[in-house]
Amino acid sequence: MNDNETLKGLGRFEGKVHVLPVSIYYEDTDLSGFVYHANYLRYMERGRTECFRLAGISKMAALEDDEPTAWAIRRIAVDYHRPARLDDVIEVRTTLTGLSGARLFATQQITCAGMLLVEGRIEACMTTLTGRARRLPRYVVETLAPLLVAIET
Repeated sequence: MNDNETLKGLGRFEGKVHVLPVSIYYEDTDLSGFVYHANYLRYMERGRTECFRLAGISKMAALEDDEPTAWAIRRIAVDYHRPARLDDVIEVRTTLTGLSGARLFATQQITCAGMLLVEGRIEACMTTLTGRARRLPRYVVETLAPLLVAIET
């Protein structure tokens, strides 16, 4: 990002937690009227992307570099507690919990009216387009480090 660019990201930060509101549309639901389970992964992806944007990282992939890179999900664990329904407004809450070498760790919670619906633990990594791991660029680490939250194990 150059100094004259202003990033426009969605959502807001509450302390170090990024919060992205998402409206649930008919297309998000299955026959039961509940959100289809795979769509929660899409909401989490949007939450991480908007968290990065508001933090100051303009692109999720560096395709114009000499050796293009992109983020890839290495591991994800998801617990489903309650379903969201048509016309709900949910919040995707993203907390960055670690940066290490080529990896980023985050926890994400999806809530509706303060009630926990889904929670996920994500490990993402920076890779080249041939699939090799690549260390996180310094600007990514420096930008995201102030947002890290220690989690209890």
